Amino acid sequence: MKDAFLAIVNPAAGGGKSRALIGPALDGLRSRGVSVDLAETGGPKQATALARDAYREGRRKFIAVGGDGTSYEIVNGLFPEAQVGEKPTLAFLPLGTGNSFLREFTNRGVDHAMEALIAGRSQPCDVLRLTHAAGVLHYINILSVGFTADVATLRERSFGSWGEPGYQLSILLTLLRFSRRPFPLRVDEDVAIDRRPCLFLTFNNSKFTGGTMMIAPKAEVDDGLIEFVRWGPIGRIGLIRNLPTLYDGTHIEHPLAERRSAKRIEFHLEEPADVMVDGEVITAFCQTLDVLPGALNIVV
Repeated sequence: MKDAFLAIVNPAAGGGKSRALIGPALDGLRSRGVSVDLAETGGPKQATALARDAYREGRRKFIAVGGDGTSYEIVNGLFPEAQVGEKPTLAFLPLGTGNSFLREFTNRGVDHAMEALIAGRSQPCDVLRLTHAAGVLHYINILSVGFTADVATLRERSFGSWGEPGYQLSILLTLLRFSRRPFPLRVDEDVAIDRRPCLFLTFNNSKFTGGTMMIAPKAEVDDGLIEFVRWGPIGRIGLIRNLPTLYDGTHIEHPLAERRSAKRIEFHLEEPADVMVDGEVITAFCQTLDVLPGALNIVV
């Protein structure tokens, strides 16, 4: 039924726990009057294809069942097509490893997500659009380069099945390899290109990454702006001392940290870079970043 939610399930999310939990969760929603159909992914990127095909068939309501990576794939199935079509709605059943986006609204996870679906609560959400040499991608949480992306890249490529211990080990190993380098870019109408070396840059729509790290405490999902956070060339010891501040958002008060709201970022990279976007890792030759204001409804 096209007026039902299509729950797109990543059965591998959360170390495979999605498959065991989805049945009771959907039964609970249906018993409270929420109409839900089910589609299960069979591998990477399939959620994108499922969402794209369903949107073209007339569906407009979706549930991401998994983690941030599942919702990222669904968003990239809906856009750019939804830019010229009817606005889609995305809900969440956070059964994956990382659910940073939903943390913007609650720390109660699945319970809150189900209550929002049953109550029919929704609000507009911006979608951020990255144009790169190989195409275009869309996201609703965070894109980062530098230290944060280095950690995510190492975790995915070497410790992807380790869960939280793998994440912490990736932080420690990235600290040992420590790299501070420039990612040249221009923000909005600035005259100069910023070529200063930095520890990391993040381009945020919401506040959290890594589940509980408040990387962008001033971000708002519906303000039509990119929340740009930059941490300059802090040293290894300084970073270790200040790591706790990344979890409560006070890192932006550090003398080497900056934040600003922007409508457009223009990259001037000399080569492709490892990029972490909504928990996924890619290598991209970034060109521009802008905002599609209120392009998505989210059920929260």
